[in-house]
Amino acid sequence: MPSARCPCGTGLSYAECCGRLHAGPATAATAEQLMRSRYSAFAVGDAGYLLSTWHSSTRPRTLDLDPAVRWTGLEVLATTGGTLLAPEGTVEFRAHHRAGGVRGAQHEHSRFAREDGQWRYVDGVSLD
Repeated sequence: MPSARCPCGTGLSYAECCGRLHAGPATAATAEQLMRSRYSAFAVGDAGYLLSTWHSSTRPRTLDLDPAVRWTGLEVLATTGGTLLAPEGTVEFRAHHRAGGVRGAQHEHSRFAREDGQWRYVDGVSLD
């Protein structure tokens, strides 16, 4: 997958975009970049990355991804805060998927905060 386009929709290759975050040498610079990398982690089945980027105050002990769900596209609809120097931010997005031949979408307003200097996913509110 390294030369394939990144699932998050930036147009970059997976290796240039979210793959480098999933592999560990780089960390997300903004809340939106973290959200995109988490979407890509769902798309490639990287539960470890999802847990490691979840804020300690809300992180579940385990995470089981549904292999029947295929993530098919991401739309970032709005962001607030979440910049290079901000302590927190929000991202509204719509993540498209297919499961059992049925199309669906997850529309969410997610909160992010810095923890130990790194962006972490805190929680989200479903909007649909």
